[in-house]
Amino acid sequence: MSDIVIYKDKNGEVEVEVKLEDETLWLSQKQIAELFGVSIPTINKHIKNIYKEEELSKDSTIRKFLIVRQEGKRRVKREIEHYNLDLIISVGYRVKSKVATKFRQWATKVLKSYIIKGYALNQEKIKQRFSEFEKEIELLTKVIENNKLQELEAKGFLEIITKYTKSWILLN
Repeated sequence: MSDIVIYKDKNGEVEVEVKLEDETLWLSQKQIAELFGVSIPTINKHIKNIYKEEELSKDSTIRKFLIVRQEGKRRVKREIEHYNLDLIISVGYRVKSKVATKFRQWATKVLKSYIIKGYALNQEKIKQRFSEFEKEIELLTKVIENNKLQELEAKGFLEIITKYTKSWILLN
């Protein structure tokens, strides 16, 4: 599992712990309800309507995952149905809540950007990854300097990474 920021609004972030598998993400009904700020029965109603209207098929949008959770004093393993991104988006366009409205606005913006530019970038994720990259470079530099590695390959490798980092900074 991994934490992913689905979208941000002026009031902060909505973070959802998701399962990533088969090039999509999977959420339970409870997680979808949390994402859109509505009740689980509301999500269930929309899911049933999506299948009834044949907008999506159950076979391609549902997967069961074994979940371990605390129920009272005991830990229980249960198979919980999770729904893929296609279904989550479909539900997001049906739910009536302020949070779902923000989601639709965000999704429309991302889609429009993708159509116009041919791609969509998550600037926050790029900044985060770049920050991680800088820390790795600092660590690598210290290791090479502390071990006093004189090998031409190590110094050459560090030089390439340093130049790449400077280029990335300029591009940003």
